[in-house]
Amino acid sequence: MNRFFAKRIFTPETFLRDLGFLLAHVPAMIAALRQQEISRAFIEKIMMVTTAVNGCTYCTWFHAKQAAACGISDQEIKNMLELQFHADATDFELPGLLYAQHYAETNRNPDPKMTSRLFNFYGKKSARRILLFIRMINFGNLLGNTWDAVLSRFRGRPAENSPVLFEALFFLFTAPFMLPAMGLAKETRRNRRGSFTNDPIRERRRI
Repeated sequence: MNRFFAKRIFTPETFLRDLGFLLAHVPAMIAALRQQEISRAFIEKIMMVTTAVNGCTYCTWFHAKQAAACGISDQEIKNMLELQFHADATDFELPGLLYAQHYAETNRNPDPKMTSRLFNFYGKKSARRILLFIRMINFGNLLGNTWDAVLSRFRGRPAENSPVLFEALFFLFTAPFMLPAMGLAKETRRNRRGSFTNDPIRERRRI
């Protein structure tokens, strides 16, 4: 087993930059969540595909629950979390899901050609909203992963090159909502154990 925590996490710079972006776009996020052009099911698929790349435990189980509430089947959820979504996605959804996977895999540095294709296919307004959804969930993924990196340090397996001072400040800043999130994630996992007993991300990539 790797002696370092291996999932992608925040650095001080990326945390402040991404947090600043989201705070500056709060009105746009609210508007995007209220719009009707992009269905709630499609949004949840975007969330799950991005999460599948980043491997956030908390986002996995939360958005699996949200997806089920949108009418997405357990098999489709499992496929999304294993990045086997091509057969389940509609022609309208597929370009957005492929871009979500690409965005996460390139660690926020997508190929400009891929971004151009996204905008050409969906148009400026919908493409911007899809990109905003991706950035929202990518932030949540790295937030959960960084929290787990702090806990992993306590167990003697720190994230490589992650500043201890940043992790300490991050822990203090996020503890009020991450501690309850841990409990909710465990409860959700327990309630859905009959549907998919193993963590699809953990099964796909043994970190």
